[in-house]
Amino acid sequence: MKKGVDYPGVAIVYICHDGQGNFLMQKRGENCRDERGRWDIGGGALEIGDGVIETLKKEVREEYGAEVKEYEFLEYRDARREHDGENLHWIALNFKVLIDPKEVKNGEPHKFDEIGWFTLGDLPSPLHSQLEGCIEKYAEGL
Repeated sequence: MKKGVDYPGVAIVYICHDGQGNFLMQKRGENCRDERGRWDIGGGALEIGDGVIETLKKEVREEYGAEVKEYEFLEYRDARREHDGENLHWIALNFKVLIDPKEVKNGEPHKFDEIGWFTLGDLPSPLHSQLEGCIEKYAEGL
């Protein structure tokens, strides 16, 4: 059985920031499962036996090489969409995460073509299909 297809998956999704109004994003590369060439924020699936905060910290370290300084749970999002003819369903646990920009590197160059810092008023294009709604929903808290 496949997570997000045969049953709802749980995703830990995070918007990393530097505390100065800049947000870290990645451009999805050819080895990503979908939405290649689109800009996205960080995330990873919750695995059996792993805790939510443990997964959050692990994913930030893996993707960006940075340690989580502070985090804030924003809320959950019921993320449903279609991809390649399959209906996907994920429960996204959304976090705002403070990191030190000096620690940041592309920890997964096999998945991400590039990473970059952006402001809410100057986001790159094109964005991941789920990202626009997420940013609109949380803009006041970011």
